[in-house]
Amino acid sequence: MVAATGVRHHYGEVTLANPLLGIHPDRLLPGDADRRAVARRLYQQVAALPLVCPHGHVDPRLLVDNRPFSDPASLFVTPDHYVTRLLHADGVTLEELGVGQGPLPEAAARGVWRRLCERWAILAGTPVRLWLEAELAEIFGVTLPPSAGTADAIFDQVAERLAADGFRPRALYERFNISVLATTADPCDDLSAHAALAADPSWSGRVIPAFRPDRYLEPARPGWGESVRRLGEVAGVDTGDYPGYLEALERRRRYFSSHGATSADHSHADARADPLGDDDATRIYRSALAGEVTETEATAFRRHMLFEMARMSCDDGLVMSLHCGVRRDHHPPTAARFGGDVGADIPTRIEFTDALRPLLARFGTHPGFHLVVFTLDETVWSRELAPLAGFYPSVYVGVPWWFLDAPDAIGRFRAAVTETAGFTRTSGFVDDTRAFCSIPARHDMARRLDAGFLARLVAEHRLEEAEAAVIAADLVVRQPTRVFKL
Repeated sequence: MVAATGVRHHYGEVTLANPLLGIHPDRLLPGDADRRAVARRLYQQVAALPLVCPHGHVDPRLLVDNRPFSDPASLFVTPDHYVTRLLHADGVTLEELGVGQGPLPEAAARGVWRRLCERWAILAGTPVRLWLEAELAEIFGVTLPPSAGTADAIFDQVAERLAADGFRPRALYERFNISVLATTADPCDDLSAHAALAADPSWSGRVIPAFRPDRYLEPARPGWGESVRRLGEVAGVDTGDYPGYLEALERRRRYFSSHGATSADHSHADARADPLGDDDATRIYRSALAGEVTETEATAFRRHMLFEMARMSCDDGLVMSLHCGVRRDHHPPTAARFGGDVGADIPTRIEFTDALRPLLARFGTHPGFHLVVFTLDETVWSRELAPLAGFYPSVYVGVPWWFLDAPDAIGRFRAAVTETAGFTRTSGFVDDTRAFCSIPARHDMARRLDAGFLARLVAEHRLEEAEAAVIAADLVVRQPTRVFKL
């Protein structure tokens, strides 16, 4: 019998009757016993299916080099803005978390890990807590609940496992049962890491790039002119004029396709795709190269280029994926010190019905065009995205992503979208992560929640359990494979 343990919580001292890091087999399944039994059966049928990962940010060089992960902090904390933002909100500076500092010496890594463990209570109720618990318990066999008093012991246990060959990146890739892993890459990336993996006879996995051209489509961004010049250099095209710029983008898209890419990913402040005439596009492009573009012109050009990206997708077959509606780098001092992707991005309201109308009027029924629309604004799920996907054969609703990839939000998504668009008009789960070991935990969460939603339909006699089982498996494998052309 395990003695009760006191854990220091922000709300006071909490005594846990069972201090072990328990991962309940029915976590996230419905509380009602009858529905839980159905959900359990549905989940058990999909729990071991392969992981299809059509959108994420894991560096493929991790798998090329296949070096042991250096320490627990560099694996779980420093690269994961889901974790660092919550710790930062509790008063821990990003410097203290090792962000932007490269490899950490052991003493510093232990300090970062201790800051996570001693603030474990602030993660209560968040999906971050669910993912970390699953990673620690199921991958590394950790049973102690993280706290100030257990931080060093957990660090030592995880570090010992990381030194073993079975915990190198390639071994974990196989253990996680990943069938395909897509990673976003800059259009100027030579994709040498992807090429090295594809040519390695000892590697049997599948890692593909996704084309991410945002910085080349927004003339107001600092350094845009130099980026476009570099784009032309890599593509072998003179980008000194607008036609050359378009040709450079088209060539790089084809280059990505030749290295296995099936999608192009776009993330802008809004989803408007308003085409310009050639004369206006040429004029604004020249002004941008000269450093004389206005904010209004730059926005118009970016919206025009989103339309052009749809045209190119119709030509080359890359799936067009939109992740819009985020105010990037909301805290300028943090952006200046650490750059992007450190947790300082905040969602905004967004509109799709009118924003996408010009694009869909031209390309919405084009054979083979796939447009996957993600949002951080829940209000548009039932009002805009589900009706759009319920009419246009090209449109799919992206599942909850980023701030919404959480249990209750995923439940709200299924309820809001399914009645109008059904299951086949959604994308399948995307893990959207840089934290490699969180991938299986995130997918497992989605499988459990979808099993729970389907169990509700079975309990209400809206579906037979046999059909629900087929849908559960489709959501895991067939849907993302079909939607992202994998």
